[in-house]
Amino acid sequence: MAKFIFGLNQSLDGYVDHQAFGPSPTLFRHFIGQVRDQAGMIYGRRMYEVMRYWDDDSEEWSADEREYAEAWRSRPKWVVSRSQDPVGPCATLVTGDIESVLRRLKADVDGDIEVAGPDLAHSLGKLGLIDEYQLYVHPVVLGHGKPLFAGPRPRLRLVANEIIDGDVVRLTYVPAG
Repeated sequence: MAKFIFGLNQSLDGYVDHQAFGPSPTLFRHFIGQVRDQAGMIYGRRMYEVMRYWDDDSEEWSADEREYAEAWRSRPKWVVSRSQDPVGPCATLVTGDIESVLRRLKADVDGDIEVAGPDLAHSLGKLGLIDEYQLYVHPVVLGHGKPLFAGPRPRLRLVANEIIDGDVVRLTYVPAG
């Protein structure tokens, strides 16, 4: 049975913005290992569009970026979208009865599956499908932007905390019940 894990970088004041701050080299290596170990990823349409950056090689990439891209490309992806936009390699478009498809996916796949995107995580959380929340808190205050939680915050219970790279803390929560 799969474990659905919502994980995302956030500012101290609870916003997400992949352009306002990024991972340090140490944190990026952490993410490479995570992607390599995942059974797959579930994305909302907008987050998938951001992540498709890794589909095409760039001459400017570092060795770590190439390694991340290789790991990311090799993992299955499920893209939840109401539109019929085509998806790239190793990706499946999920439309229609999303809850049934994802419950079947959870039952049929072994391992951790990343859930990415605040709106998608909110929807899946309301359905009781998120098993764990991994919040990477960066020492940055944005003051505005897209909030990490899109809607009412779920009741959570802290189960672990870890300093990943000097000033970035990963807080791991599970639904409080």
